[in-house]
Amino acid sequence: MRMSDITPAQSCMTVLYDGDCPLCRREIAVYQGLAAREPVRWVDVSTPGTALPNERSTLLARFHVQQEDGSLLSGAEAFLALWARLPGWRWLAFLGRVPGASWLMERTYVGFLRVRPAMQRLARGLDAPAVPDDMLAELRSDHAGETGAVWIYRGIALVTRDAELKAFAQRHGATEQDHLRRVCEVLPWARRSWLLPAWRVAGFLTGALPALVGPRAVHATIASVETFVDHHYQQQIDRIEGRTGVEPLRALLLECQADEVAHRDEALALQTRPPGALLRAWCAVVGSGSAQAVKLARLI
Repeated sequence: MRMSDITPAQSCMTVLYDGDCPLCRREIAVYQGLAAREPVRWVDVSTPGTALPNERSTLLARFHVQQEDGSLLSGAEAFLALWARLPGWRWLAFLGRVPGASWLMERTYVGFLRVRPAMQRLARGLDAPAVPDDMLAELRSDHAGETGAVWIYRGIALVTRDAELKAFAQRHGATEQDHLRRVCEVLPWARRSWLLPAWRVAGFLTGALPALVGPRAVHATIASVETFVDHHYQQQIDRIEGRTGVEPLRALLLECQADEVAHRDEALALQTRPPGALLRAWCAVVGSGSAQAVKLARLI
């Protein structure tokens, strides 16, 4: 917005809000969804380069509106001025003009500002603007799966005495750790599975038990797990195919899938002979367990 967009005399009220605050974004979205009695301009003061009528830090600290005559109102007075223009909210503006009401609203607002940082942290934990609502459960299962994968390789590296197998586990474990980090960047902590301790234990045992047997069992286990993960990522990629605005998410899923396929193919190439009946049964249990874990992680 240019400086000329905010002048001492304007044709409409300007609402100055903190778009980086998840609480503010939600409240402003409600206001913007209403048909105001008079035109209202909405300005996100957190956007770099935006011309503002006051110091950015001052405008970020409290809610402000700029009236048509160029004057600035903040706090309770700003809310009352805005509410007076919104259908369904005008009665609040009327009540706010009752003697003493504005003073009480301002004291309440000041109290809110003291706890706002904690509430913002909680809100950010629930906020996932880059993820479509119907993909949150899928991303939760991915986070749980990548957590389990990290611990699978930790289990292998801790138990095995084979130097090549330990190097295999450490190398692939580093890739899974990077996957987990990247999923964490798009999935807020409050959206993650509540069963993460169980996924860590299950992952560790899935890696440690075959490591006690030897490289052949480990490679067969990894091939089984990664075959399932390949299909799991493909289902998600297919689900968002053709959508707009999800390109970063699709790129993340494709990159993770490519790494998992590489892990599977390396494990298959290292198998010296086909697995026997007992090892095939173990791999079937691992594959079935992975599928059930995904279903549970989507829910919890």
